Amino acid sequence: MKELYAQTNNPAKKTTFNAYVVGKEDAPGIVVLQEWWGVDYEIKNHAANIAKMDSGYKTLIPDLYHGKLGLDAAEAQHLMDGLDWQGAVKDIAASVKWLKENGSKKVGVTGFCMGGALSIASAVLVPEVDSVVAFYGVPSTQLADPSSAKAPVQAHFGEHDNFVGFSDVTAAKSLEEKLKASGVPYEVHIYSGNGHAFMNSSHEAVDRKKKLGFAEHDQASVDLAWSRFRSWMKKYLWN
Repeated sequence: MKELYAQTNNPAKKTTFNAYVVGKEDAPGIVVLQEWWGVDYEIKNHAANIAKMDSGYKTLIPDLYHGKLGLDAAEAQHLMDGLDWQGAVKDIAASVKWLKENGSKKVGVTGFCMGGALSIASAVLVPEVDSVVAFYGVPSTQLADPSSAKAPVQAHFGEHDNFVGFSDVTAAKSLEEKLKASGVPYEVHIYSGNGHAFMNSSHEAVDRKKKLGFAEHDQASVDLAWSRFRSWMKKYLWN
C-alpha cells in the first residue's frame, strides 16, 4: 500500500490518502475508483484483474473514504452522501500524477457506481487523464458537465438500473448526448436484462446484489463489458 499526497487549494496544505497499487512496473496506469461501499474486496478484485489484462497495467485504488467502509446499504449511502466530491477529484488527480511520475506514460481512469461518476468527472476536470471507462454512474452537473469532456469516454449501464438520474437508462442516454457534444471519442453501452452493479462477480458480491433486489447476475454481459473495456484502454493507453 502506498501513501500519496493530494494537493488542496491551499498550496501550503496537503491532504494525505492511502492508495493500493498492484501490477506491472512501467506499464500504462489505470486509476480504479470504488463503489459507494468503499475500498472493499470487490474493487480490489477489479484492480487485480485489470492489472493482468493484455500486456499488463499498473493499477491504483485511491481510498476516497480515507479508511471507512460501508458494511450495509444505509451506511454506504451515508458515506457517499458525505463525500467531498471536489476533494475526491483532487485525490484522483494526485493518483494520475503519481502514476505518471512512477513509470506510466499514459494513465486511464475507471470506476463503478460512485466511482463511475467520478471517472467521467475526471475526463472533464483532470487534464492529464488519457482515457476513461465508467460503469453505471454519471456525475451531477454541479460537479462536471460531460459535454466538456477532454478524454475519450466509454460508459456501461444496465437496462434495469433504477437509480434515477444517476445510472438509469435516461441518465445513460443523456450522458450519450453530452459526450456527443464534447467532440471526444465515446461509446455508451446499455446491457439488456441487467441492473446496477452488474459487473460485480464474486460470490459475496452476487449475494449482496440479490439482497439489494438487483437483477440476476449475467456473466455473459460481464464478459462482454470487460472485452469492450480492454479494447478501449488498449487503444488509448498503449498506442
